[in-house]
Amino acid sequence: MAGALRLRSRTLLPLVGAPIADGGLWLEDGLIRAVGPWADVQRIGTGSIIDLGEVTVHPGWVNAHVHLDYTNLAGQLAAPKSFSAWIKTLLTAKSPWGFSDFANSWLAGAQQLLQTGTTTIANIESVPEMLGQVRSATPLRVWSLLELTGVRNRRDPATLVAEGIAVLERLPMGRGGVGLSPHAPYSTLPELLTQAADAARQRGWPISTHLAESREEFDMFVYRSGAMYEWLAPQRPMEDCGLGSPIYHAARHGLLSPAQLAVHVNVLWRNDVELLRASGASVVHCPQSHEYFKHPRFPWPELRAAGVNVCLGTDSLASTGWPTSDRAVRPTLSMLDELRSFRAYNSDWEPRELLALGTVNGAKALGLAGLAGELSVGAWADLAVVPLAGATGDAEAALLDYRGPVAATMIAGEWAFGPGSGAGDSGWGGPASTSQF
Repeated sequence: MAGALRLRSRTLLPLVGAPIADGGLWLEDGLIRAVGPWADVQRIGTGSIIDLGEVTVHPGWVNAHVHLDYTNLAGQLAAPKSFSAWIKTLLTAKSPWGFSDFANSWLAGAQQLLQTGTTTIANIESVPEMLGQVRSATPLRVWSLLELTGVRNRRDPATLVAEGIAVLERLPMGRGGVGLSPHAPYSTLPELLTQAADAARQRGWPISTHLAESREEFDMFVYRSGAMYEWLAPQRPMEDCGLGSPIYHAARHGLLSPAQLAVHVNVLWRNDVELLRASGASVVHCPQSHEYFKHPRFPWPELRAAGVNVCLGTDSLASTGWPTSDRAVRPTLSMLDELRSFRAYNSDWEPRELLALGTVNGAKALGLAGLAGELSVGAWADLAVVPLAGATGDAEAALLDYRGPVAATMIAGEWAFGPGSGAGDSGWGGPASTSQF
């Protein structure tokens, strides 16, 4: 456990309050003990002093939906002609991979997130055999949500859930946690949704499901038609189709609850928003993936008006386009990139409201409110240091425009990337004796 430490920076962005010029943090035992003007923190805090200099410090990002397994598939899948066609392509692309391929991909994605300031993630785990090793190899706070399907292999839902629970309960928790992820209504049987939801609820685990992601999924459940319906009809019973929307399907099988991370939610019908609101479920939007698939407009205004908690995730690099025409510039898992993509279609938002999508709101979705995604007394000492030194009043807007790796990432009061972490220079390894302001 990290000891006492005092950090000073030109600007602090608590995100649960106004930016602080010449700010200070007192960290002890992996938690924030004080946050405020440096003059106050220096007086009441204890431990070594590190003057970070002309930088901005903000809470570590909370990535509420990512598939680290697929990081090394970046750029390997052709632009999708349809959503169901992309699923088939993904299944083909990963079919020759072994455990080492998935593990290397997982770890590459974890490192990208550290380098871009993420500290907490909800990762969808499709290869449980490697979890013990990869989770212990990253300082990230990882909530491993075990993916469950069962349609293609025709496994009994009760057996699938029981086996998944056994895998997760054997894992050392470390800094994170575990949960379940019944993949999607189209790829699971209704019984699996119900049993997974019940099991997660009994254990206090989060549960994540891809819901209402595409028009094809909507047509399958509402109209018993479309490309997805035709593809899956020979593979699964279709009696659950034609009864209502995917959101209604999830609700009637007990899936929606405050523990639910409803991922994507691009296509809504009738009273779907009210079902989400009443359940307390959070919605996870993945802007770059949304743009890649050219899904229908994300229904942000309706969700916002209803008070549904909305947060962001990166999804995977298998469902993100190449960032530039220069093929040497590879896609990277970056929450700031997701925020900028969201801002492009929501330009009227205030900067702090945008930043909350990648911090405070994600923490709430994972049941971590007050611990992750904010710089406040009692919160985890998880933060990112960005080389921005402009006017404090403009710091939140400036952060949204920052590109590139962060200067450093800290988790539980210890450097996880950058100076002092072994992943960069050691310039912040000792106490500072003079001010750089």
